[in-house]
This record gives sequence, C-alpha cells and structure tokens, in this order.
Amino acid sequence: MTELSLANRHIVVTGGLGVLGRAVGAVLAEHGARVVLLDRAPAHDVPGMAAVIGGVDLTDPDATRSAFDQAGERLNGFDGLVNVAGGFRWETLETGSLESWDALYAMNLRSTVVACREALPRLLNAGGSGIVNVGALAAQKAGVGMGAYAASKAGVARLTEALAEELKDRGVRVNAVLPSILDTPANRADMPDADATRWVPPRSLAAVIAFLLSDDASAVTGACIPVAGRV
Repeated sequence: MTELSLANRHIVVTGGLGVLGRAVGAVLAEHGARVVLLDRAPAHDVPGMAAVIGGVDLTDPDATRSAFDQAGERLNGFDGLVNVAGGFRWETLETGSLESWDALYAMNLRSTVVACREALPRLLNAGGSGIVNVGALAAQKAGVGMGAYAASKAGVARLTEALAEELKDRGVRVNAVLPSILDTPANRADMPDADATRWVPPRSLAAVIAFLLSDDASAVTGACIPVAGRV
C-alpha cells in the first residue's frame, strides 16, 4: 500500500486553533497539503500552516464568506474543508436552560451549515473536492446531560448525509467522523478519575480525517464514521 498523500491539496480547517483543529492542520500538512486555519479566536502563527485567519464568526455568512475569500487567495483556491468548529455543554433538561440549546445549535450545526454553504462555490469549481464534518458519537446514543449537544451533532450527521446525496454527482464528497471522548487537557481536567488511555487522541482522529480527504477514499461519501477509541 502506498503512503497516503495529500500533495497538491489545499484545505481549510475551521476551529483551527483548538486542540483538534491544530492536530488536523498538522497531520494534513505532514501528508503534503497546504492548510489554512480559521478560528473565532485571534490569529497567531502556527508552524507549517499557509495562513491562520482569526476573528471569524462562522455563524455569520458574510464573515465566513470573507474568510473563505482570504483563504482562497492564500491557497490559490481550495478543494477541501474540515469543519472542526463547535462547542459542548453538559446540562440536564430539568436544570439546564433553553439558551444552551440555542447556543449549541449555533456552535455545532449552524456553523457547519454556513461553512459548507459558503465554501461550496469554491469546492464545486475545484472538482474532486471533499468535506469532512466533525460530529459526535453521542449523536447515535445520547447519555444524561447530553441532550442539547447530541441533538446539535445529530444535525451535523444528517446534514452530512443529505449534502453527500446533493453533491455526489458534482465532484464533492461529504463525510463525517463521530468521535467519543477526545484526549484533551480540558477533558482530563473535567474528568480527572477517568482512564484517558481509552479516549481518542486528537492526532488519531486527524488521521481518519486525512484519509477521508485523500484519493484513497474516493469511493466514500455520505459516511458517518464512529471513532470511539475504547470508550
């Protein structure tokens, strides 16, 4: 089997300054891609990236379109999009707030919808393009306190399937990864007694994303792939 290659691929990663976003950017670059990271946080240099664009509100179509215009200029067009941007809150329905449902919808689903929609003209123009959305395993089976989060991530999964059908004859593949618990400093702090060796390392999830964007996955679209570690 030949080594996976993303040479000559130009890819934009949303939520690129978070733990997973940075891991995705690094793995894509290691496989030969040129990568631009977008994030709501202020921009700062990240080694190996073609550019970092900060201060982007991905729930705002105009702001997102402007960011993709900048990314396209830096990359001379792009043919890949990874939607990492999102958020999490643990709340039961009884003690939580309706505002959390609105917030998680905006962070997880609306941001993905806006990014896909605003990137689509460039992806269609590029041909042989790919989108990978980051969903969650909780979208398949939610636990206590996961209602708002799981509902928003279930929306990401259904968006992935519908968009894949919409675009399957137009040269754009659309897939999603569904991680369980990522091994991040924040999750270790929140769950100090858990066995983090059972969780999913960010680079392991990034490797699955890289495969889905590669020519090796040219026959795969509309898939929602569980990446559960040993959870």
